[in-house]
Amino acid sequence: MKAMVLAAGLGTRLRPLTNDLPKALVTLGGRTLLEIALSRLRAFGVRELIVNTHHHADRIFEYLESNHNFGMRIEISHEPVLLDTGGGLKNAAPFFLDSSAGVREPFILHNVDVISTIDLARMIRLHTERHALATLAVQDRETSRYLLFDPHGQLCGRRARRAAKAETPAAENGPAGERKVEAATAMDSSDELVRPALDVQALAFTGIHIISPSIFAKMKDEGAFSIITAYMHLAAQGEKIVAFRADEFYWCDLGRPDDLVQAEHDLSSGKYPSH
Repeated sequence: MKAMVLAAGLGTRLRPLTNDLPKALVTLGGRTLLEIALSRLRAFGVRELIVNTHHHADRIFEYLESNHNFGMRIEISHEPVLLDTGGGLKNAAPFFLDSSAGVREPFILHNVDVISTIDLARMIRLHTERHALATLAVQDRETSRYLLFDPHGQLCGRRARRAAKAETPAAENGPAGERKVEAATAMDSSDELVRPALDVQALAFTGIHIISPSIFAKMKDEGAFSIITAYMHLAAQGEKIVAFRADEFYWCDLGRPDDLVQAEHDLSSGKYPSH
């Protein structure tokens, strides 16, 4: 199985740690974030992997070389100009489309600055069962930006913040015509719906995807662009971008120094396994 680790970002939120160091080489519990990501992927059967680079790219290349690529076949996709998540993935398309056996299996796309216990094998099974173009690990938690999914778990939009719960009338209940009241996610002025949906659920994305290689023929965006923007365009065209609910799993975004402190505590307390 193949995968891509997104590691080209500047890591501005982690400064001053990243002034002279790529965020992929920031350490947690004595291991670099890159090593942690590679170990997780290798545990789920990944043997071929590509890493995109930009900020202090030479440091990442030297690190991988000195560690013999951690026993994996690893390629580097260097970006002289940052291409963002979508542009970075599209730039690496030849790695996923090159298959001597002619079989193009789904691959994993993973941010280097997130750690989790999310079951990637279960994600892959759901992706296959749903015949999805992409499957996104999401959680019901607070965040600054949300993805919106319809009752079938398919992407239908996004919003800048979570809307309050609203009470909406459902079917009539009882001889007096009293209406049963159910909780539903209210539409919000910041919603950007790309497909119509009577009800939506706002969920937080984890930065972990399972993607079918056929996506490359469908992505029309060029240059630097967000993968989420590409997903919105594809969902609007009827492509199946589905949610994998990962609420039961540990997850942490290591974008800020405070996040590293919290993750170190989680390691020492056993909340997140050290290996």
